[in-house]
Amino acid sequence: MTDVPPEDNRIAFQGEAGAYSNLACREVFPEMEALPCTSFEDTFAAVRDGAARLAMIPIDNSVAGRVADIHHLMPKSGLHIIGEHFQRVEHCLLSVPGADEGDLREVHSHIHALGQCRKLIAALGVKPVVHTDTAGAARDVAKWADPTKGAISSALAAEKYGLEIKRTNIEDAEHNTTRFLIMSREASIPDPAAGPVVTSIVFKVRSVPAALYKALGGFATNQVNITKLESYIIDGAFTVAQFYADLDGHPDDQAMKFAFEELDFFTTDWSTLGTYPAHPFRQGPAFNGGV
Repeated sequence: MTDVPPEDNRIAFQGEAGAYSNLACREVFPEMEALPCTSFEDTFAAVRDGAARLAMIPIDNSVAGRVADIHHLMPKSGLHIIGEHFQRVEHCLLSVPGADEGDLREVHSHIHALGQCRKLIAALGVKPVVHTDTAGAARDVAKWADPTKGAISSALAAEKYGLEIKRTNIEDAEHNTTRFLIMSREASIPDPAAGPVVTSIVFKVRSVPAALYKALGGFATNQVNITKLESYIIDGAFTVAQFYADLDGHPDDQAMKFAFEELDFFTTDWSTLGTYPAHPFRQGPAFNGGV
């Protein structure tokens, strides 16, 4: 029996070891080696060039909104979405071992994490200091070994860098959740009968009145649910917008086929980024507007 090449057992993510993307990799693929990458471009390239088999990409957060640049980068990545994962974000207050919480004067983290923990920061009366990512902040706090400096990061980062967890679940919003997309060089389209699926597409509409309304009308008349719709400018003149959409359904469904036929009439270009199993989180009350 031949050994599996190391790169076939790797999943790439953006950030330092201990980042929430690293935690998502561990949650979904505990048997795989997580490969840290400096940027999202490097993460996509790691999979495209064969250094890793999969990529774990955050696309949006229930508190902070969409992750910057991802919608621009995905269509050009050469990769396919093969799955999704919803990761509950549980921020921890970390310090060097033996430090007292009352000694803290600064707390270091990513700007989004700092914004998600405003109540505790105000209660402690500490200065928030922005870092490029949460795990990098934890790494630096460990390196400095200064009892006046703390970090807001994950329990995994505390484990990675030998820090002490002072408080857990310090985020202001209990629903703080990040949605990740799992991407691969090869598409992996599930059987239509295997269960609920999501199809993600990107498209550009013609520059005529009501083009977007008409392009989306095909989904409405064919009862195809759109669970996410994002737009972003892709030209310097601010006249061309590209749209990203998540659709409930399989491309082989007759309703989806009819909707795509109508989409053809009112778009200049559209393509499928992937069709993949719907995560169980979508069946819960949080996703469906419950408490």
